[in-house]
Amino acid sequence: MSAVERQNGEHSLPVNIADHIRAESQLHPEVTGSLASILTDLTRVAKEISFTVNTAGIQNLYRSTGRTNAYGENVIQLDEKANQQFKDILANNDNVAGFSSEEEEGFVPYPNSEDGKYILWFDPLDGSSNFDINGSVGSIFSIYKRVSPDKTPVDEKDFIQKGSEQVCAGYFLYGPSTMLVYTARFGVYRFTLNPSVGEFVLPKEYAQIATPDSGGIYSVNEAYSNNWPDSVKSYVNHLKTRPGATSRYVGSLVADVDRDLLKGGVYLYPADSNHPTGKLRLNCEANPLAFVVEQAGGAATDGTNRILDLQPESLLQTTPLIIGSKNEVELFRQFTQRPLWQ
Repeated sequence: MSAVERQNGEHSLPVNIADHIRAESQLHPEVTGSLASILTDLTRVAKEISFTVNTAGIQNLYRSTGRTNAYGENVIQLDEKANQQFKDILANNDNVAGFSSEEEEGFVPYPNSEDGKYILWFDPLDGSSNFDINGSVGSIFSIYKRVSPDKTPVDEKDFIQKGSEQVCAGYFLYGPSTMLVYTARFGVYRFTLNPSVGEFVLPKEYAQIATPDSGGIYSVNEAYSNNWPDSVKSYVNHLKTRPGATSRYVGSLVADVDRDLLKGGVYLYPADSNHPTGKLRLNCEANPLAFVVEQAGGAATDGTNRILDLQPESLLQTTPLIIGSKNEVELFRQFTQRPLWQ
């Protein structure tokens, strides 16, 4: 039950995000005003990106910028604009010391970095293969408290903390509706942007999300199966044989994980012969999504370790990812015969 339900009764829902954040802050003093202000700014970013995505064809934003990002991927103008929208809005928040993004070579300090108490990771737009076919795409974000001493410039060690140290994480999904899913350790909430008033509101059925312990949906790009180890092939082949099993794969990490979060199932992007250390970004993709899914009762692993226990060794670190309903993730362990975590 959300804080707003506790205070005002269940018939007050849906509520807007500002009222929700205010109520959660009162119920949980750990959710400071500083953190609430960052989350509020992130909803402003999402509104701008939602409009940008909806008008990208008109603005001709599907063209390449002619450059590649730190991971060697082609950057289109829509990626670049979304990244800039994150940067510009967060730059005005004195609580933010700096950020790191999939579209940046390293971390970026803000002028107020000596005073800001938080840093952010974000993937400004995930699902680039879906841009020009009008498929669902998303933004992923993660908030950490700084570990550097007060009144000192932001440092790389602020950005390579374990995922378990996150204080807030979530994602925006730009599909038929624009959705916000987030957690600050006190439940997982799923808001919908009401375009008639320009506000994120919390429908009653999403007042607090609990992902099913098991589910029949599996999400994986089987085009890479020739590069998988035999244990992963056996696991996926087993999933196909189960009664009620169904394969669903959008090719947008946010959309695929969101579906399995709500309906139950598993998303996997395992290590393969071409990507022995995995392909997904640990800091700006795997960690925030794992944080959300675990808070909803699910699980996430790299095949050996709990994702949130991994100590990043670099800003650009990649990882395999198996994430979703806890029984489905445990089944992966049984097939690969490796402990998920101690």
